[in-house]
Amino acid sequence: MTIGGVSLGSAAGSPAGGAVGSAIRTPLPARPEATEATKAAEATALRAHLLAARLAGPVATPREKSLRSYRLFAARDPRGTLGLTPAREWGEADVLALMARRCGVPADPARTGGPDVIDPGRTLDALDAFAERLSAVAARRGAVLLGTGHPRPLLGFYAGLADALSAAGCIVLTPAQGRCVDITTRFGVRLRQLDYVRGVAMVREPGARSISGETGAHTHSPLPLRVALEGLAELGGPLPDLVIGDHGWACGAGQLGLEVIALADADDPAPFVGEAEGRIAAVVPLDDAVRSRYYRPLTRYVLNRACLSQ
Repeated sequence: MTIGGVSLGSAAGSPAGGAVGSAIRTPLPARPEATEATKAAEATALRAHLLAARLAGPVATPREKSLRSYRLFAARDPRGTLGLTPAREWGEADVLALMARRCGVPADPARTGGPDVIDPGRTLDALDAFAERLSAVAARRGAVLLGTGHPRPLLGFYAGLADALSAAGCIVLTPAQGRCVDITTRFGVRLRQLDYVRGVAMVREPGARSISGETGAHTHSPLPLRVALEGLAELGGPLPDLVIGDHGWACGAGQLGLEVIALADADDPAPFVGEAEGRIAAVVPLDDAVRSRYYRPLTRYVLNRACLSQ
């Protein structure tokens, strides 16, 4: 299979496993569209939650960590690009300016310490754009692939979307389950295994199992996305009409020309560059490492906006 001019061959390791996708259910009736007053009230309530949970506003991400990530991206270091090859040169100042526009971080390069800042208004606007893409793929009962490099905090958010999309008649793809992939970490190359929980892809240490996803491994690598697509190619299954994820799942898919919506923190410039270059459809700026329950109101918000909540 060739995607975006890149050939996807068979990966070394265990054979591809898992199903192409979950069975298509009879779609449930769509939720009636909310009134403008209801939408405004929901947005006001969510804005307050974003600030209270520190998903936006001053966040736990240190400013120095964000600036370091911007330097890595400008240098095209794989630790910063997350599988995205920029279409043009992005200097450190360019990346900072972009993040100030898209995420709301302070634009002053002299501000080098303290917590970074995410504008909750930008988060809300991006969630609305995110919901529009969910609604569109649900309307055509498309195939979707969901994956996360942050399974501990974000699994529940994505799993809620997977449940709703499946109920709407979408195919939730789960290819190459159990396949192994070598991933470079700060401790060297480590073997990881592709797994799915409630329709959401992640990687684990081989042999680790948990239905809650708590043993899922953190990764920024785009390689699990490539392995999943290779599994689809081997099974002759459909390509995803929409990829939903973060880090390498989002950037790797955007690089290959697939439609993508994503979540990203203030220290992850690659998805925002992908959005600026037209390769990622929507990126929601937020802290991606708070407690998992704090993302539940975001799930409800986007499903309500997409008329997918039941």
